[in-house]
Amino acid sequence: QVQLVDAGGGLVQPGGSLRLSCAAAGSIFVIYTMGWYRQAPGKQRELVADVTSGGITTYADSVKDRFTISMDNAKNTVYLEMDSLKPEDTAVYYCNAIIRVALATRNYWGQGTRVTVSS
Repeated sequence: QVQLVDAGGGLVQPGGSLRLSCAAAGSIFVIYTMGWYRQAPGKQRELVADVTSGGITTYADSVKDRFTISMDNAKNTVYLEMDSLKPEDTAVYYCNAIIRVALATRNYWGQGTRVTVSS
């Protein structure tokens, strides 16, 4: 059993910063990728950024140069540093991880943390 616990959301003014974190715990054999998705009201869930255990990162065009994703392999934790936040970044942010457990590789999701960017 694997759990992802994400945290760090909140209310911030435009131009402000927030840092999200997500820790994976349980019977983990290998973590291949960890990342963040977001879902705004009335919209589909979309990839924000992800990072492989080897440090290769992917960003959505809308967050490039503003968000930074990083992973602490020793702690099985991924971070998302969000700077220069805009109202359009408002969404529920979900942690995602592709993890090998025993004989299977599975996709896991956190419970979500809400980010609201508003003055």
